[in-house]
Amino acid sequence: MGHLKARNLITAHERLRDQVAHALRAALISGELRPGELYSAPGLAEDFGASATPVREAMLGLAREGLGEPVRNKGFRMTERDLDQYTEIRTLIEVPTVGRITRTASAGKLEALRPVADEIVRAARRHDLIGYLEADRQFHLSLSALSGNERLVETVGDLRKRSRLYGLTTLDEGSQLLSSAEEHLELLELMLAGDAKQAEKCMTRHLGHVRSLWAEGKGNENQPQRRPKRRPGTSR
Repeated sequence: MGHLKARNLITAHERLRDQVAHALRAALISGELRPGELYSAPGLAEDFGASATPVREAMLGLAREGLGEPVRNKGFRMTERDLDQYTEIRTLIEVPTVGRITRTASAGKLEALRPVADEIVRAARRHDLIGYLEADRQFHLSLSALSGNERLVETVGDLRKRSRLYGLTTLDEGSQLLSSAEEHLELLELMLAGDAKQAEKCMTRHLGHVRSLWAEGKGNENQPQRRPKRRPGTSR
């Protein structure tokens, strides 16, 4: 490869690292990678059909995003403490915010969220995990925006990235994803009814799914571990 320019090599390397990072995020969401498990760069590189260097860099990038932690000379993992703390912070912020919005937002602004809530349910029924995640993100950020606090919206968005629903495939297979999706409509109806107390309880229950799903995965540790599938565009 002596005829390639250095800048092209750098671009290709960065592209591969980004592809691996995207594949790792997808594997966390699907449940192929599970919180609490320790994964090594060489092991994941073999699964992805890539060299260890871009995989290691992608893992460190995810750690900086708060999606896990590097374990010196061993690898990378998402810890129970991470999910506990992110879920606690989201609860401290989003639950009282929902109560305040219920008391202050107009019915028209709340009703404007219904199409997105409906799309979350439709995506769950279609088993469209990507569509579910996007509609779910849009609903929660749009709801937070009704607080009028832009910094709060940014914070909620960041926390959602760090405590997203891991193992969505497991939820989908057990019909729990549809139940979680329908909670958005339940929350919206409570807010439209002006019932701030019940809306806060609904949001608390909804956020608790993140933590309960991790607990389910921990309880199934003796089951065969699924490994990430090779993604297009990665090669040795």
